Amino acid sequence: MTDLFNEAKSLFPYTQSLRRDFHMHPELGFKEIRTGGIVAKELEALGIEVTKGVGKTGVVGLLEGGKPGPVLLLRFDMDALPILEDTGAEYASQNSGIMHACGHDGHTAIGLTVAKILNAHKNEIAGTIKFCFQPSEEGFNGEEVGGAEMMMKDGVLENPKVDMSLSLHLWNEKPLGWINVAKGPVMAGAEEFKVKIIGKGGHGAIPEAAVDPVVCAAQIVSAAQTIVSRNVSPTQTAVVSFTMINGGTAFNIIPQEVTMEGTIRTFEPRVRETVVRRFEELIKGVASAMGCQAEVNVNRISPALINADEVTAKVQDTASRVLPQATHDNSPYLTMGAEDMAFMQEKIAGCYFFIGSNNAEKHLDYGHHHPKFDFDEQALVSGVALMSAAVMDILK
Repeated sequence: MTDLFNEAKSLFPYTQSLRRDFHMHPELGFKEIRTGGIVAKELEALGIEVTKGVGKTGVVGLLEGGKPGPVLLLRFDMDALPILEDTGAEYASQNSGIMHACGHDGHTAIGLTVAKILNAHKNEIAGTIKFCFQPSEEGFNGEEVGGAEMMMKDGVLENPKVDMSLSLHLWNEKPLGWINVAKGPVMAGAEEFKVKIIGKGGHGAIPEAAVDPVVCAAQIVSAAQTIVSRNVSPTQTAVVSFTMINGGTAFNIIPQEVTMEGTIRTFEPRVRETVVRRFEELIKGVASAMGCQAEVNVNRISPALINADEVTAKVQDTASRVLPQATHDNSPYLTMGAEDMAFMQEKIAGCYFFIGSNNAEKHLDYGHHHPKFDFDEQALVSGVALMSAAVMDILK
């Protein structure tokens, strides 16, 4: 088989230049106008059929192989985050307050390089490749749904109908040379919750004449920690995190209400059902016991991201062959972080894999969403090689 690792290595200057350009010009979700324009231009230059505006700012490229076969979707996210960059890199963001702090600039550059490689080998491919450059993975950004769902509403999984998918993430929690291709759940499902506790306001010096929602909120935060410890088996996993609490206007006023927000994370559907149910029961019960009223809204952000066994097994075999010197980790349940590619993988068999990208010696080891986030660009080569080779193996 073609030495795709060396092809990826030879194209590194191309990949790196794209990544650095995207990094210097980051765009938030559903605003990836410049990024999407470059993606479309690069794909069109290869003669790949391009559709723009899929899911508002998404771009889809269609490459038909030399022989008929399955349709394989490759997904790469494009959006940045509302973070003020503090890396000091020569290619640092030129858009103040916006930063590629999660590696999506690298993902987009990898996708375009993979397109270049696969286009050169299209006669060896039995099937069709659908390149999906997705907007707004990081959140809704003013819309009712995120980028994956928006593209699905616009028919990204149809015409032609997608049979399988591959996607990846550069992973700064692990060093360069680490690869994770795991069967089963790899990223958690996410819920966003908003809670309002309504009491009776009054003077801080006369608490008996009021019904204090601040004390009630404090009791709820403490009690909610028992949901995971006492309603979820120790062999399973869940997270309940309160991340925002707001209430009150002055030191001597008991407020009328307190609002709280946060997130719930789970892998298994039954665990999710239990945690969400107990969350609502507990909050309303504690509020009632303390004389308050509670309004509880739990909104699903994304389901758990679950890799299909058959597709993942093929990618594992490819990874072992193409990246023999890598540290191969096939452990599932990688992170409680969420990923909206899960919506697509609910519909089609897919494999989402991770490429280690940190380098402590170069001080490139800050975590995702940190103002100093950056990664070792040699990880781009591994990402290009593994994605290209996996496609060639699946569609051979």
